[in-house]
Amino acid sequence: MSMTMRVLLALGAGALLGLVLAVASPSAAEAAAGFFQPIGRLWLNALQMTVVPLVAALVVLGINAASEAAASGRVARNALIVFVVVLSLVAAFAAVFAPLLFGLMPRDPAMVESLRSALSAGEVVDVTLPGVGERIAALVPTNAIAAAAANAMLPLVVFSLFFGFALSRIEGELKATLMNVIKGIGEVMIVIVRWVLWAAPLGVFALVLAVTARVGLHMLQALAWYIIGMCIIYLGATLLMYVIARVAAGEPVRRFAKAVAPAQAIAASTQSSLASLPAMVESARVRLGYPLSVTSLVLPMAVSLFRINSPTQYIGVAAFIAWAYGIDLTAGQMAMGAALAVVVSMGAVGLPGQVSFMATNMPVVQSMALPVEPLGVLLALDTIPDVFATLGNVTADVAATGIVAKHTADVTDVPGAAEPAPPPDTSA
Repeated sequence: MSMTMRVLLALGAGALLGLVLAVASPSAAEAAAGFFQPIGRLWLNALQMTVVPLVAALVVLGINAASEAAASGRVARNALIVFVVVLSLVAAFAAVFAPLLFGLMPRDPAMVESLRSALSAGEVVDVTLPGVGERIAALVPTNAIAAAAANAMLPLVVFSLFFGFALSRIEGELKATLMNVIKGIGEVMIVIVRWVLWAAPLGVFALVLAVTARVGLHMLQALAWYIIGMCIIYLGATLLMYVIARVAAGEPVRRFAKAVAPAQAIAASTQSSLASLPAMVESARVRLGYPLSVTSLVLPMAVSLFRINSPTQYIGVAAFIAWAYGIDLTAGQMAMGAALAVVVSMGAVGLPGQVSFMATNMPVVQSMALPVEPLGVLLALDTIPDVFATLGNVTADVAATGIVAKHTADVTDVPGAAEPAPPPDTSA
């Protein structure tokens, strides 16, 4: 049985047992919640302890991977620019759309108080932010180690960006040594996360049972709204790709939709961007007529570095947590979350699905001064909206290829050019 299925079964079992206890005996439900909540929190703490070194390593490695790709030629540089711009546009879209969408969903004030009690041991989250000038000054940490210790993710990422760009300027053996050390740190953190995720069924069971025993049906309703909301947000980002293809690549919407449909069908059925790569090549080469010299470089880069629904997910998850806890997000919080989401998404594409969910959503949620406790529950539900996420990623890959093809006017097919080599296998 796959890990995803075990986690989903644990979620169902925890929810069912919690509801039975809540209905049969409120006192027994409270006692069970008090027993299982520390177990779930222990599991979540074990995941959280890896976030700071993992995110710092991923940002540095992502910067250097992008720098090496850009050095390979003008097409690659243009592709990276397109990736960053489109990711930023999608992050801005999600930052505006996600809070509005969840704000339309009904929310019981009693659920807010119960969730705080069940997931945060009754702690009230302090979301008071300093002034604009203080927030800007705080972006550059006076002490990177202190920022890491305080889980100040945005200053830590800014330091990691500086470190990554500086490391890309160093040549020779020293750079290779440092890159190996940083890559080793990242790999060690991933191994630890996988160990912790091995206990995910127990952790999710404990978290869901504790919450459901105290919140009752309100918890299941909130999770249903989460699934519906994330699917709508992913579909909105996908539709945005048609607009971008029309405006930036000059593709008629009907022509683009017809061309990308076969790749979308494979993406929806496999939930894998990599498995959709051959179909994307056919869509771009045969149906849309883009040069082979562009498609052979841009599409593998896109599968390796570019997933538009990564920042969409991070912001959507944060918006749901804010909605569920009754927290009103400010424009400054959304802007910080969107900026961090773009940076993190570029460095975390190669992570396995469940590792990626925790390692990338935690920094964004923390940077927006939101509680991270719900992430352990939402991890179990990530598989359901992932179909729509992969659909949007594949659509964006083809749209980005069209933009690069249009704005690299002197690129022509090279006789005998090879088809694109598949990138390393990564999750959808």
